[in-house]
Amino acid sequence: MAADQHQKRRGDAAFADWLAPHLGALRRISRAFAQPADQHDLMQELMLAVWSARPRFQDRSAAATFVYRVAHNTALTWKRGETRRRRRGEAIETEMALRAERDGVEPEAGLLDRLYGAIRTLPPVDRSLILLSLDGIAYSEIAQLHGLSETNVGARLTRIRARLSTLVKDDGDGV
Repeated sequence: MAADQHQKRRGDAAFADWLAPHLGALRRISRAFAQPADQHDLMQELMLAVWSARPRFQDRSAAATFVYRVAHNTALTWKRGETRRRRRGEAIETEMALRAERDGVEPEAGLLDRLYGAIRTLPPVDRSLILLSLDGIAYSEIAQLHGLSETNVGARLTRIRARLSTLVKDDGDGV
């Protein structure tokens, strides 16, 4: 029995070491797909999905590609259930905005919040494309992940960036 527990701990540590370089990407996916109140929950779902899928990883692609695919698919599924969470999140966001206004928020934090708010308005595939791009993933890998051509990825990202720029600027003008 003790040997089984020891082996499980070693397996847990090995998984944690394998996942560590990808935690930033998982956090960004969580922030882009979930409202602030739900980001921690989505992050847990993402890590659980990667944990469950890990035995299927066969080193035929980069570990980052595998983690992105699992995480983005999980986030897309999560997004489908967002309606029931949206009501709860809106109340919390209103409260957070009132507190931030009262306490004063740093301009960079406000800009980053507006950017992620704008990203959350994008359709799920566009959201995934921009996150992968922001993480520095090559167009060829993004195309492979989504079953698109590199040209299509480039064109879509150009349109997405223009839309985000407009959304962030318009939101900033209202502040």
